[in-house]
Amino acid sequence: MGGRGHELDFGRFHFIGEGFERGALRVRSSAPLPAAPERLTRAEATVATPAEMPVVDFAEVRTGSEDDLSPADERRICGEYGELVFVQGFPTAKRPFYTHPDPARPEFSRGFDLLFRGLEIVTGGQRLHRYDDYLAALAARGTDPAPFGGYLEAFRYGMPPHGGFALGLERWTAQLLGLRNVRETTLFPRDRNRVAP
Repeated sequence: MGGRGHELDFGRFHFIGEGFERGALRVRSSAPLPAAPERLTRAEATVATPAEMPVVDFAEVRTGSEDDLSPADERRICGEYGELVFVQGFPTAKRPFYTHPDPARPEFSRGFDLLFRGLEIVTGGQRLHRYDDYLAALAARGTDPAPFGGYLEAFRYGMPPHGGFALGLERWTAQLLGLRNVRETTLFPRDRNRVAP
């Protein structure tokens, strides 16, 4: 791997466990490291949470016929509703097979995204919890349930209703700091020209 190395000082961090020592770590990189962001005060780093966060329905805020929001849609929605906005009711076909459909509108799911300053930072939803519903969802997508056997076994004898979500920590940090690209918040960013480290 070509390029010059960069010294990163990890002396400020305390590691728990054996094998870690304080000192410098040499990283080989083909790209220069981004400049360190300006230090923020606690007040600058605090996101004002509205007393009632806006919740909008996907069908009411999308433009066009796509099954997802475009980046332009995400920016527009936050411009209209505020810096933190929940979007609910995405098309069932867009969400993973385990996302619970809305009983009143089966073509739409009980899935959601949380937008922050024009970018999706959280995605989640209510999950299916009945074994037969999983089999039906896989069949509707033309997917063989055999590769999911171990996963499906957890639902064979009952599971309470539940949900889940994933937080894009790098996306949230990039938006909070006003950075132009999420790669500036990622320790080892990947792109078309960089796969390792």
